[in-house]
Amino acid sequence: MLVVISPAKRLDWAERDSDVTQPMFQEDAMRLAKTARNLTLGDLRKLMHISPDLARLARDRFQAFEAAPDAGMTRPAALAFAGDTYLGLEAASLDGDELAWAQDHLRILSGLYGLLRPLDAIQPYRLEMGSRLKTRRGGSLYDYWRDQLSEALNAQAEQVGASVLVNCASQEYFTAVAPKALRLRVITPVFLEDKGGAPKIVSFFAKRARGAMARFIVQNRLSDPASLEGFETGGYAFNPQMSEPDRPVFLRPYSTGVSSIAAS
Repeated sequence: MLVVISPAKRLDWAERDSDVTQPMFQEDAMRLAKTARNLTLGDLRKLMHISPDLARLARDRFQAFEAAPDAGMTRPAALAFAGDTYLGLEAASLDGDELAWAQDHLRILSGLYGLLRPLDAIQPYRLEMGSRLKTRRGGSLYDYWRDQLSEALNAQAEQVGASVLVNCASQEYFTAVAPKALRLRVITPVFLEDKGGAPKIVSFFAKRARGAMARFIVQNRLSDPASLEGFETGGYAFNPQMSEPDRPVFLRPYSTGVSSIAAS
């Protein structure tokens, strides 16, 4: 079983005592960084819908991006991203064996790097997968990556003997995985909050739950899709009545989610 998650806009650039690996699509990342560094601040603001300060930060990062960066310029991907999904993943608390398993079974989709392993060395950047960055391959990053990500996932699945991909990424990022090129069964868990009998997705709770599901898969070395039903982190419980094939639904009382945020 493979599992994919989204990256995060927020980064934690604290030094980490960890070995790193080189991203598979490092050359592509350099090409995209070179394309982005030629954009004006106004172009970057429009491209990513960000403030002037964030546009300047993005520009500075693209200008500093290197094809072969020194170790001090990089951090392991799963430890560098710091958004809600990564609060659920808690990669820093995984032990060595768990990280080694994650290195083979967990992938992070990225607008700049395409596909990352947890310990792949990344440089600081901001470039969402949905960005309409024009390249020779087309008018968006979806055009740029095309079938590459699906083919890479197929190859990794074959290497570890997996036939299932658990999609814990956002729609924006998983759209970059071309379904016709993917030879894996895709299972997409759904996390709902039951507020007054009207279950719904609450974005920041769902993001954290997707990270926690990825952690659950890693820590338990899951290979059987039925084992996903045992996920109970954060008060969620599998709801068979609301679930569909390849779309398992996990439900919890809304008050549980509020309490978990208040305690964090």
